[in-house]
Amino acid sequence: MNHLVKKDYKDFFAEWISLVANAPLVAIPIFVLINYVLLDGSDFIFFSIVSVFFAAILPSIISIIWIYHKKVEMDMPNKSDRIYPLLTVILSYIIGTIVLYVLKAPAIVTVLMFCYLFNTVIVLLINFFWKISIHVMGVSGPAPALIYVFGFWGIIFVLVIPMVMWSRFYLKRHTFNQVLVGALLGFSLTTIQIYLILFNHI
Repeated sequence: MNHLVKKDYKDFFAEWISLVANAPLVAIPIFVLINYVLLDGSDFIFFSIVSVFFAAILPSIISIIWIYHKKVEMDMPNKSDRIYPLLTVILSYIIGTIVLYVLKAPAIVTVLMFCYLFNTVIVLLINFFWKISIHVMGVSGPAPALIYVFGFWGIIFVLVIPMVMWSRFYLKRHTFNQVLVGALLGFSLTTIQIYLILFNHI
């Protein structure tokens, strides 16, 4: 009996983590927090709306429409189900990056949007032959940007990554290698991009 209760609790906890760690959902507080620290008043509100729209709202709308139209599971378990949503989400990130750059958003905000774009392109390419974890990349990718802005406090966000890895593996949505590579690739790609663009002014 205790074993069943413990399993039910773990199932609920894993499902809950998986739900809140959805990449577009994670992007909302990340962009809002970064804009809050770097901007004041109307600029904070304006750039938060713009960045959240292109990083979270539009990608979510696209994915929901696709899921409803094709009648697939929310997690899109088949690699083929991911291709069209990823392509359209990439388009959203392209427009978002251009808009933020033209409107002179804080550099790290524009760069982070570009990281979402570049990282998603990599996910799309990998997706043709392997189902890397988008959930894990969705939390590991923004982590370097939070560290860049918040320093030590940004490192705390890194603690979320193992929880999401466990959730996706426990729910059998991915293999251990798929969640591990998702974590390493998301973190390293964003770190490299921030270093090359912001520190070397390329």
